[in-house]
Amino acid sequence: MSASSQTSTVPGEHAASTASPATSAEKIGLLEKIGYGCGDLASNFIWQAMSIFIVYYYTDVIGVAAGIIGSIMLFSRVFDGVSDIAMGYVIDKTRSRHGKARPWLLWLAVPFALSAVMLFAVPDVSPFWQVVYIAVTYNVVCLVYTGLNVPYGTMNSLITQDQYQRSLLNVYRMSLALVGVLLVSNLTLPVATLLGGGQFGWVVTFMIFGSIGTALFIFTFKTTRERVKPASQRQRDSTVSLKESLLTLCKNRYWALATSFILMTYIFNALNSGAVVYYAEYILDDTWMVGIVTTAYIAFILVGMACVAPLTKRYGKRNAIIVGELITIFGYLVMLIDLSNVTLIIAGTIIRGIGKAPINGSMFAILGDTIEYGEWKTGIRNEGMVYSGGSMGIKVGSGLGTALIGWVLAFGGYVGGGGEQSATALLSIQTLFIYLPLALCVLLIVLMLFYDLDKRYPSIIEDLKARA
Repeated sequence: MSASSQTSTVPGEHAASTASPATSAEKIGLLEKIGYGCGDLASNFIWQAMSIFIVYYYTDVIGVAAGIIGSIMLFSRVFDGVSDIAMGYVIDKTRSRHGKARPWLLWLAVPFALSAVMLFAVPDVSPFWQVVYIAVTYNVVCLVYTGLNVPYGTMNSLITQDQYQRSLLNVYRMSLALVGVLLVSNLTLPVATLLGGGQFGWVVTFMIFGSIGTALFIFTFKTTRERVKPASQRQRDSTVSLKESLLTLCKNRYWALATSFILMTYIFNALNSGAVVYYAEYILDDTWMVGIVTTAYIAFILVGMACVAPLTKRYGKRNAIIVGELITIFGYLVMLIDLSNVTLIIAGTIIRGIGKAPINGSMFAILGDTIEYGEWKTGIRNEGMVYSGGSMGIKVGSGLGTALIGWVLAFGGYVGGGGEQSATALLSIQTLFIYLPLALCVLLIVLMLFYDLDKRYPSIIEDLKARA
């Protein structure tokens, strides 16, 4: 079913808009929180598994040069980042009996799974046509993911307007997302090997992951409900133009800060998840350490997530994020004591996991809060466009991070397929797993120092209610 068939554009009058005040006080049930979180669990069964292993698969299984893969990833993700803005506008225009964002999960769950399987089914043709196939299928996966992830992120602000309830939804989202990362990190290589290894094993593995992801997306669709509606007749009739929506974003400095934060965080995530495969094999000399390191990292993020909502409620999301980044930096400093010492790597990873909890638990919540700021400043509420920034940050950040893996490995003289690596190749792997993520943590702290919306948000909500 096309988006256009769900859209209506009837002229209406211009007025300042805000969501119904009643929605901000409504509590969200446990099943709905779990259902919402399962949407990111679904994404991670496909997207995160792909992000962790795609460069490794193309370089070590298919045999494509790392530098070529890095360039494809960057171009595709930057191009796809532009499509996020378009998708955000489509969501703001969508009208259906299921809502404006929620139905997209139902429509695109199966295409997402199928496109991911095709990504691994690289034909046995000449290297040139293999690269063409990879570029085309990778762009298709990214575009379909846009159609799922932008509306999924938008749902947070459509389920509730309450700042604390949004934080809780985000905690469930990120906790279940991490469960997904934990599962795919530990299961992908063993399952692919169990199924015979090589390309066949990988394709069947992603058929299984795709089926699980589809079922979880449908569960999210069935258990969630959109409650928040714009109060202005003009926005209910969907007559706000694309130009107006874009101008609204340009005037929202907190949206720019939150989007930049998400982008840089996903560069960090891509480096952390993609480089661990190489670090375990060539620095720690044990590929099974991929699962151990990833499990330690995610397990302690999950432990920390239990405290995120009350901490952010008391101290604010920005302050919690800054403390989290400082703890993460300390974890890297522990790892730097001895780069090949397994005990120190695991200890540093545990510390990093604790530090990342408030970051993962808050970053999409701060993006959601910028919706009300933009509405307060401009009179236009555009959840889809705002969350398209978050999705753009995810895709462009992941693309840059994945591209950096390919480029830095190529620059260091890495040779795919195993065996001895040169000293510069080993340094490139250490740079990807430790030095670059450490530098990003410092930059993220600097960025958050400019974000002061937490203390302004309550008065903005009161002002919006007074205008309604």
